[in-house]
Amino acid sequence: MFRESTKEQAWYDFLMQQGVLGFFAEPVTLRSGRVSHWYVNWRSVAEDAWALEQCVGFLLDFVKGLPVVPETIFGVAEGASKLALLAQFQMARQADTYGPGSHVLAMGRGKAKTHGAIKDRYFLGVPRGKTLLIEDVTTTGDSLLGALASLKEAQVEVVGALSLTDRCEPRADGRHLSEVLGEEGIPFWSMSHVDVLLPKIWGLTPPAAAMREAVREEARQLFGDKISAVLV
Repeated sequence: MFRESTKEQAWYDFLMQQGVLGFFAEPVTLRSGRVSHWYVNWRSVAEDAWALEQCVGFLLDFVKGLPVVPETIFGVAEGASKLALLAQFQMARQADTYGPGSHVLAMGRGKAKTHGAIKDRYFLGVPRGKTLLIEDVTTTGDSLLGALASLKEAQVEVVGALSLTDRCEPRADGRHLSEVLGEEGIPFWSMSHVDVLLPKIWGLTPPAAAMREAVREEARQLFGDKISAVLV
C-alpha cells in the first residue's frame, strides 16, 4: 500500500493522464455478461516505455507498503507480463544479494503447452520464493484465478494478489474476487478502484450528455447512491 498520501494522489493523477479509465461511445457487454458504459484499459501504458517505467515505480512503491515482502512478482499473461518482468528486474537490481543466479525473471505463457514438465507448460522461468501475483485489470478475476491455479500446480508459494485497477465487479455468484481469494488464504490488494476513479474522470472528461443518466444508474447499482450523487 502507498505509504504516503501524496504518492497515492500522484498515482491517480497518472491514471487519468494516461486515459486508463474512460467512457464508451456505446455501452458494451463485459465478459461477465453485464453491460457497462465505461472501460478500464492499461494497453496504452504497456505499449509506452516511459509510461511503463513510471508504472513500475508506482508498483514497487506500493509493494513496499504491503505486509508481505515478495521475492518474485509474477504477471498474469499477457496483460501484466511486461510490467511484472520490469518490476522483477528493478527489484532484483535493488537487492543487496543481486548477483549471478540470485534472482529469477519469471513469466507465464499466454497459452499453455500441451506436453512437458509443468514448469515448461506454463512458464518461461518459474517464480521463486514468495510470489506476488499481479493483474492489470480485475473484473471477474477469472484470468487471475487461472494463473493462480497454474502457480499452485507448480508448487509456487503465492503470498498475495494485486490489481492495478479493480473494476469492483461482483462475480456471477455475487461474490467479489477478494472473497474468493480469501477462501484460498490469499490476500488481495488493489492500487486503484473504479468507484474512486469514476468521479475523477467524470470531472475531467464527462461522458456525452445523452449517456450521463445511464452512467449514473450503472454506478448507483454497483456502488450505491453516494457515488451516483457526485456524478453531476
